[in-house]
Amino acid sequence: MTNAAPQPVPAAPLTPAEDNQWASFAHLGGILGILPSLIIWLIFKDRGAFTNAEGKEALNFQITLLIAEVVSYILIAVFIGALLIPVIYVLRIVFSILAFIKAKDGIAYRYPFALRLIK
Repeated sequence: MTNAAPQPVPAAPLTPAEDNQWASFAHLGGILGILPSLIIWLIFKDRGAFTNAEGKEALNFQITLLIAEVVSYILIAVFIGALLIPVIYVLRIVFSILAFIKAKDGIAYRYPFALRLIK
C-alpha cells in the first residue's frame, strides 16, 4: 500500500463568456489599484487566452501607474507631484472603464501608454 499524495486536478478552461468576463474584470479592478488585476491574472491566466492577454495588459498599465505614483510622491517636495497625483487617479479610472467596456465584448484593449514589463 502506497501513501502517494493525490495529484491536483487542473482547473477547467473558461468558457468564452467567462473568458470575456474575467478579462473585463481584470481591467475594471484596476480602479482599485494593482491587486485586482494581479490576482485575476494569476488565477485565470492558464484557463483562458483572452483573460491571460487582457490581464497582462491591465497589469502592465497598473504597474506603469504605480511607478508614476511613486515618482509623484517623491516630487511632492517640489509641488509638481501634488499636481500629478490627481491626474494619475483620473487616468486610472477613465482608462480602466474604457478597457472594461471593450473587453466585456471580447475586444482586446491596448492602453495608449504602458510599460510592457509582463510579456
